[in-house]
Amino acid sequence: MKFRASDRRKDFQRGSRELFSVSLTTILTLMGLALHRGLEQLKLAGATLSYAADWQPAAQADRWMSALFQEIPWTQHQVKIFGKLRDSPRLSSWHGDADASYSYSGTRYLPLPWTKTLSAIRTALREYLQTDFNGVLVNRYRNGTDSMGWHADNEPELGPDPVIASISLGAERRFSLKHRTDGQRLQLHLAHGSLLLMAGQTQRNWLHALPKQLGVEAERINLTFRRLRMPG
Repeated sequence: MKFRASDRRKDFQRGSRELFSVSLTTILTLMGLALHRGLEQLKLAGATLSYAADWQPAAQADRWMSALFQEIPWTQHQVKIFGKLRDSPRLSSWHGDADASYSYSGTRYLPLPWTKTLSAIRTALREYLQTDFNGVLVNRYRNGTDSMGWHADNEPELGPDPVIASISLGAERRFSLKHRTDGQRLQLHLAHGSLLLMAGQTQRNWLHALPKQLGVEAERINLTFRRLRMPG
């Protein structure tokens, strides 16, 4: 499965009409991000949000994606929605250090071991960010009908201001953010091989989602690396 590197430079040109509540300076900054290899900060009130569209070359991202298809024991978990358990609209798997158990959507998950490819990606992240992660949630979106609803990564194990490193592989999908109180919205197009870093008070002040996207037939894998606080 191949994804053209040139598509990344169109990410923000196709941008969102929901950006009107964000300053013009921020919009211009967002549109220029895909032209730079480094991690660039998005100026968003009450958030620490950074993005590298070309974090990994397309060839490396292709290799990781192909390997993860084979290595991950993909499962359709159940999530609690309005008090009822429903099939999750995506496939997923939780991996990490032996003591990195994690709770979300009303269920506690014990970590599966790091695979060869997950370990390689973890090492690449550690070298790039100079910080380590002890767990990763791997989500597979089979096409545009798979999605993720509004939520924040604010589970107690993550601490008050967690660092979430989100890596996108495969089909470009819209990533939406919504301020909890004032209604501001921001929409990004996450490129193949890109890295989105959410830190500071982002999870306190903003919700995020991956909405359904009709017309998208290709698959996407998203990896969100986290640092869980261990008891004691």
